[in-house]
Amino acid sequence: MTDSQPLSPEMEAIWTDELSPFLSEREDRRKSAVKHLVFGVAGGLGLGVIALIVLSMMLVPHFGFFALIGLSVLGGAVGGRKLNALRQEIKVGLLNRLAQASGMRYALKPSAPARFNVFREHGLIPSSHRDSFEDHFIGERHGSVFELYEAKLEQRRRTNKRTTWVTVFRGLLIRVEFPRTVEGVTVITRDAGIFNALEGWGRKTFGDQKLERVGLVDPKFEKIFEVYSTDQVMSRYLLTPTFMERLLALETAVKGKKVRAAFDERQGGGELLIAVETGNLFEPGSLFKPLDDEVRVRTLLSEIELVTGMLDLMVRPPELGENVLAEPS
Repeated sequence: MTDSQPLSPEMEAIWTDELSPFLSEREDRRKSAVKHLVFGVAGGLGLGVIALIVLSMMLVPHFGFFALIGLSVLGGAVGGRKLNALRQEIKVGLLNRLAQASGMRYALKPSAPARFNVFREHGLIPSSHRDSFEDHFIGERHGSVFELYEAKLEQRRRTNKRTTWVTVFRGLLIRVEFPRTVEGVTVITRDAGIFNALEGWGRKTFGDQKLERVGLVDPKFEKIFEVYSTDQVMSRYLLTPTFMERLLALETAVKGKKVRAAFDERQGGGELLIAVETGNLFEPGSLFKPLDDEVRVRTLLSEIELVTGMLDLMVRPPELGENVLAEPS
């Protein structure tokens, strides 16, 4: 589904009965919040101009320019509080209802980011100095429980006594109770040529477990991925051509890049962890436009359908004719 396609009959009923009234009730507040932002920016800009004139008369115009910029930003921040609060309220209200309609539960932020340290331990995400998380979904597909959330990871960089923050990962972190047997640890990363080869020498262990390089049968995937595992037999059982195709299809479905994954037995059963870099998903759209617009909901719903679709892709039973290895003895 794209944001140009009509809603299904079931979703059309939810739009009519729940979503449209929810948005319409907040339209007057939206208009008021937009005016508040405009007045805040205008007020800050006006004070900034006065400060610029005064400081220029005092022969320190460079301070005046700083004052102009600072007061304009401050005015926008103060004036935008109502709009930001309303945006969050609308986002949570819409996603709660859409997630429920899709058989999931939604929270603005995860109470505890699922398996975050394990994602990092397995090298699926880079090290960072500042982390933030949002948009937590929990559900079940084909009998497999899953949860996912968005993560933004930043590293602190210092140069010439100046500190900047650089985003090193922004995307989805997904944990799935994988429906097939999992033993040991198998990590699937992206091929980086000679750099990945050199890195592999220093990455023979994760925690207290030793991992060895695994060669993939299909040369297509060998060019894309690097695989390390504690169990060569188990890794070949898990990494069927079908699974690898699905992993790449997942990346395409969410318009992401650099999908990587790990199988981990430590939770007492099959667990699949997936990290994929995406843009900032699940946002309610511009609040400078009227709220009661079906396109706003179609866009959010299309992103939710990407979530459920990609999870179906990973955990659904193989279909007749798909290339799947037999259960290892």
